[in-house]
Amino acid sequence: MPLVPGRKTGLSHAPRLAAIGALLLAVAVVVTAVRPALAEGPPEPKSLADAVAKGELPPLSKRLPKVPRVLPVDSSCSAQDLGGTLNMLAGSAKDTRLMPVFGYARLVGYDTDYEIVPDVLESYDVEEGRIFTLHLRPGMKWSDGAPFTSEDFRYFWEDMVKNPEIAKFGVPPELLADGEEPVVTFPDEYTVKYAWEKPNPGFLASLAAATPFDIYRPSHYLKKYNPNYADPKKVAERVEKSGQRNWVALHFKKDRAQRNDNVDMPTLQPWMLATELPSERLIFARNPYFFRVDQSGRQLPYVDEVALTIANSGLIPAKVANGESDLQAAYLSFPNYPFLKRGEKRSNYQLRRWESGRGAHVALYPNLNAKDEAWRKLLQTADFRRALSLAINRKDINQAIFYGLATPGGNTVLPGSPFFDETLRSMWSTFEPERANEMLDALGLKRAEPDGLRLLPDGREMRIVVETAGESREQSDVLQLIRDDWRRIGIDLLIRESQREIFRNRIKAGSTLISVWTGLDNGLPNAGTDPREPRALDGRAAGVAGLRHVGRDPRHRR
Repeated sequence: MPLVPGRKTGLSHAPRLAAIGALLLAVAVVVTAVRPALAEGPPEPKSLADAVAKGELPPLSKRLPKVPRVLPVDSSCSAQDLGGTLNMLAGSAKDTRLMPVFGYARLVGYDTDYEIVPDVLESYDVEEGRIFTLHLRPGMKWSDGAPFTSEDFRYFWEDMVKNPEIAKFGVPPELLADGEEPVVTFPDEYTVKYAWEKPNPGFLASLAAATPFDIYRPSHYLKKYNPNYADPKKVAERVEKSGQRNWVALHFKKDRAQRNDNVDMPTLQPWMLATELPSERLIFARNPYFFRVDQSGRQLPYVDEVALTIANSGLIPAKVANGESDLQAAYLSFPNYPFLKRGEKRSNYQLRRWESGRGAHVALYPNLNAKDEAWRKLLQTADFRRALSLAINRKDINQAIFYGLATPGGNTVLPGSPFFDETLRSMWSTFEPERANEMLDALGLKRAEPDGLRLLPDGREMRIVVETAGESREQSDVLQLIRDDWRRIGIDLLIRESQREIFRNRIKAGSTLISVWTGLDNGLPNAGTDPREPRALDGRAAGVAGLRHVGRDPRHRR
């Protein structure tokens, strides 16, 4: 039953939109006018001009790579409009890991047509789907000014992946093709080559993910914590001072780039953490060596710093409506939509919905391996699952919970995918309770009384327990309506909420009959998608039903 790709709710203040769009690779702002390049070269960002004038920072021409990444953003803003602080709210200090999602600096990333294109890389070549040659941007630098070269890739491969002390579980699965590891070479300072005997179709996609698989590290920084490069006595002193067990544990702690909580670790992202943790207000300063520019050659990001303020997660929607955030997506959900919509004019913000890219916003998953033998046989019967789906009134759910902003359908791929088929989306997802009753009758599932519950083959009344992780009010609300629908076909629905870990363990143990979750993680597969990735192309494989949000294509937002 999903609210397909659930359109998430997000907020932004109108004056900030051009600045935000300049930071995103996946969804750049549509350009309506391109300013000509400045005659004397692009100016320094205002916040860095003094440091350059004092000789504390090299000029822009020395900080950018020889061939920077040019983003097609709205560059019509004047210099006076650029800079400033972007205020955001977070539920905990762990949300520092969200910053790389907003910056989306990756070796490669998805463009607005969902194609993988170079980003940090200047270019890449692929031969036979198994040999990947990565070409770095000459002259590119880390946020501390150190060169970004193939040495950073070599260190990751030879000193981390191939070091059993650090990689205790061996080569990561992203670097295995049919169980075989690659041959990795470094032809020169700006070239890296990964070669497998067999194709590795998921390699580039893993590098472009929201949480990317990074095959490089700031080697000049991490070598300080590695006795193979630094004075072992100094490394031992650092280990003792940090309270870690050994140098490996200290190296691991200093290397957690995805957590984005180490002020000393160099980065390639547009902003770098400038506040020591713990703190209730975290400042991320602009990376003076960031590699992207606009069409006029002005260095991105436009915004000088991001202030991430920690707040009670339950209060974030109210704080947003009060104008305390310039851009907010985390901790806002569809139930907040009416409340936030009412505050648009008062607090001068724009509320936008966008598609998450999942196959469904809410989906039911029958457990075909349930321990209960009678239920297992029924759940493995396609016509039983189809009858459950046909009995659900998705249109009512859409109106009652999602204000008519969803699209009823099964948990399958989205219209943006070349595999999309409207027939498959509607298959077994229409509201036909009479047909559902006939199918259940044909399966021999009789009622004890005309309006009573049906009986299992062993004589028990049919009561299906649907389990949730208790994290989504929408899921619980949807289940309440499905309960009424299924009661009309003689089946009772009971809702069981539990913590996520318990929820998962019960599913793995076969204790769960049906669970509720979101739909396909990737609702937009294409010809380049890893064939091992599951896709419910027939509208049945992944669950019983779904609802999808409708609206403008996600490529035209943010």
